Amino acid sequence: MIVTSSNFYQVGASLPVDAPSYVKRQADEEFYQKLRYGKFCYVLNSRQMGKSSLRVQTMQRLQKEGTVCAAIDLTGIGKVSEQQWYGGIVYNLSESCQLEDKIDFDWQEWWEKHQTVLSPVQCLSLFIEKVLLEKIQQPIVIFVDEIDKVLSQDFSLDDFFALIRFFQNQRVDNPIFQRLTFALLGVATPGDLIRNKTQTPFNIGEAIELHGFQINEVEPLIKGLQGRFDNPQGIMGEILDWTRGQPFLTQKLCKFMVEESDKDNPDSVKEVVKSRVIENWESHDDPEHLRTIRDRILSSEQRAGYLLELYQQIQQKGEVAAKKNIESSELRLSGLVVQREGKLRVYNRVYQQVFNKNWAETQLKNLRPYSEAFRFWVASGYSDESRLLQGKALESAEKWAKGKDLSFQDKQFLAASREKEIALRNQQAELEREKKDREAAEKRNLVLSEANIKAKRRIRNGTVVLVLALLGGLILVILAHKEVREANNQVKEANNQVREAKKKLDQTYTYVAYPQQLRELASKLIRQSSAKANEIFKKADIKIKDPQIEQVYFHASKSLAYQYIGDWESAEESIKQSMIFLRGWKENQSKIADKESDSQFLQTKIFALSVKGNLLKEQKDTQKEIKAYQEAFNILQSSKITPSKSEVSILDNNTVESLYRRLIELLPNIKDNDQLNEVINSVIQHFYDKLDYYLKNQNWREADEITSKLMVFIANRDKVDKFYLEGINQFSCSDLKKIDDYWARNSDGRFGFSVQKKIWVKIGNGLDIKYNSWSDRDWENYLRFASYVGWYDQSVGFLNRIDVIDRIEKNDRQAPEGILPYKFYDDVADAEGELLDERGESRQPRVGGHSRESRRDDSLFTFVRVGILRSSTCKL
Repeated sequence: MIVTSSNFYQVGASLPVDAPSYVKRQADEEFYQKLRYGKFCYVLNSRQMGKSSLRVQTMQRLQKEGTVCAAIDLTGIGKVSEQQWYGGIVYNLSESCQLEDKIDFDWQEWWEKHQTVLSPVQCLSLFIEKVLLEKIQQPIVIFVDEIDKVLSQDFSLDDFFALIRFFQNQRVDNPIFQRLTFALLGVATPGDLIRNKTQTPFNIGEAIELHGFQINEVEPLIKGLQGRFDNPQGIMGEILDWTRGQPFLTQKLCKFMVEESDKDNPDSVKEVVKSRVIENWESHDDPEHLRTIRDRILSSEQRAGYLLELYQQIQQKGEVAAKKNIESSELRLSGLVVQREGKLRVYNRVYQQVFNKNWAETQLKNLRPYSEAFRFWVASGYSDESRLLQGKALESAEKWAKGKDLSFQDKQFLAASREKEIALRNQQAELEREKKDREAAEKRNLVLSEANIKAKRRIRNGTVVLVLALLGGLILVILAHKEVREANNQVKEANNQVREAKKKLDQTYTYVAYPQQLRELASKLIRQSSAKANEIFKKADIKIKDPQIEQVYFHASKSLAYQYIGDWESAEESIKQSMIFLRGWKENQSKIADKESDSQFLQTKIFALSVKGNLLKEQKDTQKEIKAYQEAFNILQSSKITPSKSEVSILDNNTVESLYRRLIELLPNIKDNDQLNEVINSVIQHFYDKLDYYLKNQNWREADEITSKLMVFIANRDKVDKFYLEGINQFSCSDLKKIDDYWARNSDGRFGFSVQKKIWVKIGNGLDIKYNSWSDRDWENYLRFASYVGWYDQSVGFLNRIDVIDRIEKNDRQAPEGILPYKFYDDVADAEGELLDERGESRQPRVGGHSRESRRDDSLFTFVRVGILRSSTCKL
């Protein structure tokens, strides 16, 4: 039969159950079968992918078999109070199941009776159990459409999802719940919907993937083209080539082609797409579709930059690897991209031409006031400093960026601009100081010149007086001699002023030239290592009170920079200069005026000796290297300097730790066990001092890092940088208690190993898990714990350390209990998810007697062994 109705195709809204253009996809059968067998399902996808139409069709199939289907569209409830929201759910269920007609049930009377004594979620639970399931004996499927509308409410709906999970779990103990199941549909990720990750029901549900129309599925659409085109299959193929089966666009283009067929000279599919969809797309976008995609991407200014940058990468490369992160999920939910074979691609050709390169760049420009400079800076490999912002442009950009969730590259760009601005200001200030010193020197030279002229005049006058004195008498001779002596004293004083001016100019050269040389060396290092470059940049900004100590420091810093670059000859020359100034200052050590100069000298000397030791290591002069490190160590021990607490950070923690570690490597060669033990104890105390300092200042990132370093060092003495199994089992209880005490005391009892153990037990887990005998139940217990403390997110999986720390630093008081320490658990398993046995060799864990290459097993083993079992045996 030839269908000629212009209403054959429907664009927008859900299709009626008898719509002739409805296309059955793989998801139709999958959704129907799983709900038929009582599986909790969710369809979370972008808008206008046919979710509501899928619900309508599935409900009809189930109802024909005797299943009672209730449909709740959360759009109709709107933004209301918690009590009104749950009351609206009860009303919808009562209406959908026709309870008033079947059992003469007055939902409003029932609700008013129970809501006075029960919470809203308890009322809903009671209604489903005591009314729906008791009064209706058939299977019941509750469809909740537009589930993402829960995000607009001012109250948490986590209890609603927890109730769904409760019903599913009750099936084991109460058979009545086997007749009840839920289906959730909407535009969201599981992680969006639930704020409390310990209550997620999505690990018991079945996700239904909703894909675009395939060529073998579109026979119903082809029927609408028959009789209008000679080759309807060909027309359909061209449409799918543009839309990739996107339901809304496919229906719309089919409708357009039917309208074209009524013309004497109909346009081709390509011409119709161009004229009626792509060109002036905002005015043609009715019903709204493309604007929906645009608005989804740009709705949050904080997130839009990330989404647009990711989209640009997809545009440039054609595809990028799909990752389990917020940006990938959001871009997919917008409908603009689709995931195929683990890759993100632009969904179809229509989207490619509407949301093209120019569109993305324009949107980014609207987001960033510095878009053009930023783009060129990134294109240069982050090296084109001429693109960095200065002055008012930088101030304006920083003002714009305040409070925004910027990308890493944006932060890097603004930080580099600010660093350059500071450097330029310092340079200008230094040049200004140099100018003033030069003017002062010139003024002193002028004074000297005038003094010389005056002196010569006086000498000449004195000579005349002397002649007169010879003629006039002895008294005049004495007066002339006095005049000459005073003139000579003035000359001597003027010469002293010149020497002082020259000395100050030399100091000014040190103050200006050496920091600038360090900055130039740091610039050369940027491409090799940004971390080392930043280290040298920081050293260039150090201000030291005594100019001779400053000479020691800057020459040693130059030697270190040359070592990083690989210019060993220049490195050796610089460290020689540093040692010369060091000896010169030592000879004048009696001149120390205050404790600050003494502290700066000791720190500088330790630093210079460490740099020298590192150079000797490269030259393979082990004996001299040991001597340099031992001297630095002895000064460090006797001076009791703590880098973390020093006002002037001449000596940083990395230098101290490198010194300790190298001595531990060297001392066994000379069999100096006493000093080796002294060094080891010093390292441990150094780590404890840092841990105490960081925790007291609530620097959680550094405290977490140093905890891992401390524990690995105690276990291994730095022979390896990971924990091995025996190290876990035999780890010192006294040290574990001490570390835990630091954490618990400085976090008001919120963080620490003992806190983690209490949470593990509190949520119903036992302490009897054994290696080689883990079950899926054990894994669920671990996931529940990891969700509780904030290590695991249903939507993205296990969080990396950076995400965990960022979450704490945004508001540490709202961070979950037990979230720290965290990094230590990463240091037990290596990057491949393997464990180290007692010999430090790679070992795959076994689960139920079968090897599994899975990070989940390693994570469980790591946590239980360290955070639970060891904490229990040490009685934390």
